[in-house]
Amino acid sequence: QVQLVESGGGLVQPGGSLRLSCAASGFTFSGYAMMWYRQAPGKERELVASIASTGGTTNYADSVKGRFTISRDNAKKMVYLQMNSLRPEDTAVYYCKRHLFNNWGQGTQVTVSS
Repeated sequence: QVQLVESGGGLVQPGGSLRLSCAASGFTFSGYAMMWYRQAPGKERELVASIASTGGTTNYADSVKGRFTISRDNAKKMVYLQMNSLRPEDTAVYYCKRHLFNNWGQGTQVTVSS
């Protein structure tokens, strides 16, 4: 079955960095675009970044553009989110997702606080 396992979250000070990872299994990973979403307490889940199946095209929410970088390794079936210059408003649970399918992992908590 489809599995998405996120990791790499934690507590970081404002201005710090984290690298999130998502391990995918149960489908042909290289055939699908992948996304990172996040959900902050009391807010709706929002799309943060997306990457095409080949990795050639990426897109970002305006709130993270220039600070976050999405990447993937199709051989390892992994998608990553490098997050720099973190802000308190980036605090959320972060999820990866396969394009067009409603499969979600357990998410990984990112907390940005001094």
